[in-house]
Amino acid sequence: MRKDSKEQHRINERIRVPEVRLVGENVQEGVYPTRDALKIAEQQELDLVEIAPMAKPPVCRVIDYQKFVYQQKKKLKEQKAKSVKVTVKEIRFGPQTDDHDYNFKLKHAMNFLGEGSKVKAFVFFKGRSILFKEQGEVLLLRFANDLEEYAKVEYMPVLEGKRMSIMLSPKKSASGAKKENKGEE
Repeated sequence: MRKDSKEQHRINERIRVPEVRLVGENVQEGVYPTRDALKIAEQQELDLVEIAPMAKPPVCRVIDYQKFVYQQKKKLKEQKAKSVKVTVKEIRFGPQTDDHDYNFKLKHAMNFLGEGSKVKAFVFFKGRSILFKEQGEVLLLRFANDLEEYAKVEYMPVLEGKRMSIMLSPKKSASGAKKENKGEE
């Protein structure tokens, strides 16, 4: 409950400054003493809502507060819907992965990148297989090279404990743009 009260705007009698800049529909815009601004809001049966408290003097709007809150929530929801959600798909290799498994995982990586997901490929070293870390690095570099037209490398192979990983992010509209460019040539 407290968190909401901090996020909400000050309204009506909670506005404790001597004067405010008044804006809104059916209102003569200008700087008014707070009491007069409250009377104007009451006459229209609306609320006086402080929308820019840091301004000098603070900016207040004469509006229906419930409608104002609803519209703000609606805008936030729209912004959230428009934001891009980035997913990271992981592909795991062994240091001595054979060609069939490699090609199978390469196809999956192409699909993931086509969907717009990032791909984190890693080689997991068990026990003494850490001796083959050069092979793991070569495998990851080959993987990045094979996906060159679909993705760009965010970071080169890095060894963290028993895992060597590489991160690939999709090139913008990797699947659609590449197909169109090939058709034009």
